[in-house]
Amino acid sequence: MQTSEPIVCKPTPWFTLRAGAMLVMFGVFSVMFYIDGTTGYRKKNLEYYLEASFQQADKDFKRMKSSGELSPESWKEFASAQEVPFNADLSLLPEGTKLPMPWPAVLTDFERMKSGQPHLLWQEYSGEMRMSKAPPKEPFSAGKIREQIIVLYVCLSLVIITLFFLIRTMRRSMSVDSAGLTTVTGKVIPYDDMKTLDLRKWDTKGIALIDYEGAGGKGRARIDGLTYGGFKKENGEPAERLMGMIRENFSGEIIEYTVIEPEADSPQAPDDARRADAENLP
Repeated sequence: MQTSEPIVCKPTPWFTLRAGAMLVMFGVFSVMFYIDGTTGYRKKNLEYYLEASFQQADKDFKRMKSSGELSPESWKEFASAQEVPFNADLSLLPEGTKLPMPWPAVLTDFERMKSGQPHLLWQEYSGEMRMSKAPPKEPFSAGKIREQIIVLYVCLSLVIITLFFLIRTMRRSMSVDSAGLTTVTGKVIPYDDMKTLDLRKWDTKGIALIDYEGAGGKGRARIDGLTYGGFKKENGEPAERLMGMIRENFSGEIIEYTVIEPEADSPQAPDDARRADAENLP
């Protein structure tokens, strides 16, 4: 058994960057679903019914015009008495919405209604009121609003889980020295207790498995080189050095994929699958 300085592998930027990105993603989703479930969908419902009143006003204007009953005075009297056609429970509308709600004032303007373009009037009105110029095709039901709250809780759960694993991983490390391997959980596995070293995923995913059995118990340890140490050449390839030290002191069975060299007269075999250095990816 060789004596050398310990090799310590700490969490890599590869892991922290991706965990941080997931945390931000789930956090953004949580905010979006919270807005939709508490106020967003209710505001869209209000926009739907308000925009419907513009369409109804156009139909009534054309009907009165064709019947000969239309004049600036008659239209203003008629339109001022109309209400926004809400066909929804008050709980599906923004808090503070007062019913009945009269038509917007622009719909009582005879000159502006003569254009026969209710969509243009809606765009002007929605812009002034800071509403969407494209309201939903149909109102959102109580079930749809409830779905947003359910998904919100799912996203919040994912935020908590991701944060838990991020904090836990950042506080861990794995190392090897002349005595053996210290896993990320703090368990020390002497080299003499290591029975099998499975390297079939080391070149492709940076993962190795060690089966051990001894006075300290029996089990399997997992080495994740991409999460701890990494394979960046500019950093000295800590994970590769850690594995090299294990192999130098390991005397059990090593499981690896066998690469069969192609014969000279056979078609060129594809390149061996190698571990992508994820840390160098953009």
